[in-house]
Parts: sequence; structure tokens; C-alpha cells
Amino acid sequence: MKNFALTVATLTAISASPLLAGGLADLDADASGTLSMEELQAVFPDLTEETFGAIDANADGDVDMDEAQAAVEAGVLPATG
Repeated sequence: MKNFALTVATLTAISASPLLAGGLADLDADASGTLSMEELQAVFPDLTEETFGAIDANADGDVDMDEAQAAVEAGVLPATG
């Protein structure tokens, strides 16, 4: 339960970040088709490894666009466009 509370607090902080122009794909600096922890932290500096892990549903180390969209829909990441 404590981890859940910490995750919610982190998500609230991230959700307070300003909205971005463009879309989720615009965050993909290296055009790999996925978002790394570093790419997301460049825009959301309060993103923690724990929250990144929650977004990375398949635990492959990168957030694909479906996972990113699910995070937006769940309120974990703000909409970007």
C-alpha cells in the first residue's frame, strides 16, 4: 500500500507538468519507435524508475506508443497534443 501511495504522489507530480506541443511520438528523440526513461525524463524530470516501470507494462525497458497512450489515458502522463 505504501508503494501505491508513493506512485500516486509521483504520478500527481508528473501530471502537473505542462502539456507538450505535438504528440507522444515527438518525444521519441532517437526515432526508435519507443520511449526510453531518458527521453521521458527530458520532458517529465520527476519521473521515477518505479513509475517508468509501471508505464512499461511488458517490462522490456522501453515504453512503446501503446503503453504511453495507456499512461495518458490512465492519467499517469499528461496528454501531449
